[in-house]
Amino acid sequence: MDACTLGDLLDVVGGTSVRLLAAPAAGLAAPVTEAVLYDAHVPLTRTPGALLLAVGVRAAAAGPLVRAAAEAGMAGVVVRGGDGPVGEAEACGLALLSVGEDAAWHQVHLLLSSAIGARPAPAAGGHGDLFALADAVATATGGATAVEDPRQRILAYSTVSGQPVDEDRREGILGLQVPASSRNTEQYRVLFAADGPVRLPALHEGDLPRLAVAVRAGGETLGSIWVVDDGTLAADAEQALVQGASTAALLLLRARAAQELARHQNSDLLRRLLDGTADAPTAVQRLGLEGAVRVAAFVLDAASLPDTEQTALRLLDVVRLQCEARYGRHACVLVDGVVYALLPAPSAPRKGSHKRLAEDIVARAGQALRVPVRAALGEVVAGAAEAVASREDADLVLRVLGPELPVATVDEVRARVTLLRLAEVLGQRRELSAGAWRRVLAYDSANGTDYARTLVSWFDAGCDMAGAAKLLAVHPNTCRYRLRQAQQHIGIDLDDPDERLVLWLQLRTLAGLSPASP
Repeated sequence: MDACTLGDLLDVVGGTSVRLLAAPAAGLAAPVTEAVLYDAHVPLTRTPGALLLAVGVRAAAAGPLVRAAAEAGMAGVVVRGGDGPVGEAEACGLALLSVGEDAAWHQVHLLLSSAIGARPAPAAGGHGDLFALADAVATATGGATAVEDPRQRILAYSTVSGQPVDEDRREGILGLQVPASSRNTEQYRVLFAADGPVRLPALHEGDLPRLAVAVRAGGETLGSIWVVDDGTLAADAEQALVQGASTAALLLLRARAAQELARHQNSDLLRRLLDGTADAPTAVQRLGLEGAVRVAAFVLDAASLPDTEQTALRLLDVVRLQCEARYGRHACVLVDGVVYALLPAPSAPRKGSHKRLAEDIVARAGQALRVPVRAALGEVVAGAAEAVASREDADLVLRVLGPELPVATVDEVRARVTLLRLAEVLGQRRELSAGAWRRVLAYDSANGTDYARTLVSWFDAGCDMAGAAKLLAVHPNTCRYRLRQAQQHIGIDLDDPDERLVLWLQLRTLAGLSPASP
């Protein structure tokens, strides 16, 4: 298992929980081994790599403690509040971290200890130690052994030579999945209902029986261990299997913690990458992202829900599951009610593959959550370091989606998002939002006329009278009369192409009018 570094720790608990006030001489690569509570009545012992929690010491008065921690070879000191001895920490080459004034020290200790101890394992799926356990159980019992999760996926298997196996074991190991059958399902039901090891008959002719036990922690079933029984198992095989299940429970819990930690790290890195606050090269390296990418954004299409936050978290789970099924280990994050996923975009992608994935997720999520979901796809960018731009595109697309268009790429709605951005720009500047369009709307409001919509229809029809009349469902003479009256009473010059363009933009964007507007 890799040593935890200060950078790893901050990736997990940094931000609102723990802040870095001063970096150590070794930088964020400095190893962190444990979190230690300071006791004023006990001398500090040499503890390389430890973080010392300054219990009972005011942050402003922690200078002597920082120097003592440096002499003890520690990695850093954690104080409460933001006014710690930064100068002393930098002079000593120690990290100085801070937590909130109201943080309870025992909770800070638990938080840091958990983050330091739950490092992601580099072995396959975080289950490398399970293979050693499978070999140990196989040696103790005398039968080929496999460790499975509750979904009958094979996490590890023994490689002890000379032990007999059957076709079921071979097939399961090749696919890392137990072959499905109704008889198999019944055996799992019997196994998970039992309190200890059970002996199960062979499923097919030519196969061998099994000795199996459920792996549990508390009341939760974490998986199972299966031993091939050719009739020569050790006399204490059941006892050895029970001991193996106890060890497997600890390993599976540790692997789960490592997976959750890795997922949390990836999500936090992705969040900071998308808002532009992460060091892009570092984030790209840690997320394992190479080449072009595209941001996909998913949001619940509901004005209000009694449990919006919980439903949004369930949407995150759906998006993550589908992305991991398609791309393997994947980073997704929930930010302000929007689920973002970074999709790899190979140099020769299948046309529409990202949109089909988004449509599939929207359909599955809508069915599972019983709430409509919308999805937006930003522009493909050259690398994850440019993901901020793709996220901005996706956010804009979300704003123009509706029930008639729940999923779209930015290219498909380029005109809509361009007008949306123009409306924002025009509205922010007085000189851009002033002009004849306000006089047109005021005249319509005061006199009950429909000049604004007539103008928009005429502009949209390419200044063709017949086309405008068709959009308005009136006679061309009626359209012609309205335009003439608008020029006379409001003082607009429809012969000037520049004025026509500006008036059209302002009526379409600032007034929000279209030919179909009531």
